[in-house]
Amino acid sequence: MTYEAWSPLFLGMVVAMLLTNAVQWFMYRERIYGLYTIYTLTWAIYFTINHFDLPRNIANFYKLLLSYASYILYLELAKIFLELRGRPRFLAWVKRVQWVLVFYCVTKTYIYLFTDFWQTPLHDLLLHPVRLALLSVGGYIVFTFYRSNDMVARFFVAGTASLMINHSITILLLIRSSHFSQKMLFWQHPDLFVQLGVVLDLIFFSLGISYRHRREAVRKAVVEKNLEKEREQHHREQLEADLALQQLQHEKTEVQMRALQSQINPHFLFNSLNTLSSLIDESPGQANDFVDELSSVYRYLLRSNENELTTLNHELTFINSYFHLLRTRFGSGVNLEISVEEAYSKAWLPPLTLQLLVENAVKHNMILSDSPLCIRIRTNDQKQLIVENTLQRKQLRVESNGVGLSNIAFKYQLLNQPEPIIEEQEGWFRVTLPLLVPQTVLVRQ
Repeated sequence: MTYEAWSPLFLGMVVAMLLTNAVQWFMYRERIYGLYTIYTLTWAIYFTINHFDLPRNIANFYKLLLSYASYILYLELAKIFLELRGRPRFLAWVKRVQWVLVFYCVTKTYIYLFTDFWQTPLHDLLLHPVRLALLSVGGYIVFTFYRSNDMVARFFVAGTASLMINHSITILLLIRSSHFSQKMLFWQHPDLFVQLGVVLDLIFFSLGISYRHRREAVRKAVVEKNLEKEREQHHREQLEADLALQQLQHEKTEVQMRALQSQINPHFLFNSLNTLSSLIDESPGQANDFVDELSSVYRYLLRSNENELTTLNHELTFINSYFHLLRTRFGSGVNLEISVEEAYSKAWLPPLTLQLLVENAVKHNMILSDSPLCIRIRTNDQKQLIVENTLQRKQLRVESNGVGLSNIAFKYQLLNQPEPIIEEQEGWFRVTLPLLVPQTVLVRQ
């Protein structure tokens, strides 16, 4: 079988690998695929040139340009395959070899196109040291990396070794004779071994690139999985921290609310006992009724310590009982008017809010039978509760113990709600409180 019959087979193999890697380059857009595609294309053109009957100097020029361009690309691929960035000295040596090859290509281009020196025996003789130098470069790379544990580097070394062995055979055949025919036996033609070495080199390079791509994909998957675990762990820790913080804030709020309520109970008890003391002297019968109502009211006070919020309906029930105590003491000197929409009966507010406001109204205003103190409790369309009383302040200033309005304002602050609005208008002292209306109540409205 002649070399002419084998040559198209090698060309077809190189073209097949060229197309495969061109597709991979378009898919992944990685530099290594681009370099390898150009490297394969260069050898495909080199193999094609052999099928054209060109003048010898032109054919030699094309082969020179293509083959040495391939060697330069080969060294560029070596930087990636062998990860030479981690070996700066070796990388610098490879770059110097590339520049020497560029200079050699420029020199030989001038010789083939503008002189007749390429036809002299001396020129053929000088080619052999250059070829041996290229073999030495490949041998140095193989010797340096053949023990590498990196599988990608091993594929590169195997491809380089295949290229070296076949180029060595080619050099031996060229030394024996410089005249060859396309129809001579295939094993006698040096280009056969050049092409065989290139094909094996390309096969090993393809395997190395595929293995490298698979390894990078696995590495990225592992990194992504670890990052996902770290994100989940961080998210879990963040949730736990937020939950702990909310728990602490809730406990802090609860403690503060309990402290406020503990201030109210002694305060209310003190005022109630003062009232009871005066009733015992003035009206013992009313004192007995007062004690019964007081026990009912104080039962609510004790239960109010168990919750941070209560419904408006419960507060109004309590305030009716509380107002009964006031009427027992002051008679017709105090009046209570309640005008609350039924839709807001389930709205929430801090316990004992109404009791504090009514108590403040009684404490700071004159209560006279001919000029009764009027206290009104009503709601408006803005989900607000309004507690107001007529202004008829006592002439003597009443000393305050700080439990009243500041206590209510602080409760709403702990609940992250707007502070109550306190105002005097047209002879009325008015406190406007926000109601915490459940969503179900709003839907029914």
